[in-house]
Amino acid sequence: MDYHYIVLDDEPSAAAAALATLWGEGVNLVGFSEFPHGPGKTQLDLIAHDGRALAKTASDMGLTLSRVKTGFVIRGEGTPAPAVADVLQRLARANIHVTSLQAVAAGAGRFGAMLWVKAPDVDEAARVLHATVSWSDLVDETSQESFPASDAPSWAMSGRE
Repeated sequence: MDYHYIVLDDEPSAAAAALATLWGEGVNLVGFSEFPHGPGKTQLDLIAHDGRALAKTASDMGLTLSRVKTGFVIRGEGTPAPAVADVLQRLARANIHVTSLQAVAAGAGRFGAMLWVKAPDVDEAARVLHATVSWSDLVDETSQESFPASDAPSWAMSGRE
């Protein structure tokens, strides 16, 4: 996944206002993550379906958008622990350190996770994880469409070693 981040004042309403404005301007965010970014600041990672629309809207809002960065989305069936453990074991065997990882059960027997490694390790991590990206496989939840939990998207993890 490609993503950008913005740094905001660490106020309870800052991230809410930014997300509401982005949504209101038609930016389709397929994921985001917020965490501290030093004293009095918070970082909001933004995973947009259309990076150009995100860049334009963020600029119009007066926000400074980071350069494009790369991470990984992991989705599957069941609970996240077995799949995430497998991913972490693969990365460990390749001596790739994980910068950040969040995983959550999504209901209906599915889970999702976001994983970040340092920029120099992205290509090797993609190789080790057999990762591919195809935005056309993402489900647009706003369209009320979905796919059965048994129909994993083509970019889901495959080829266990």
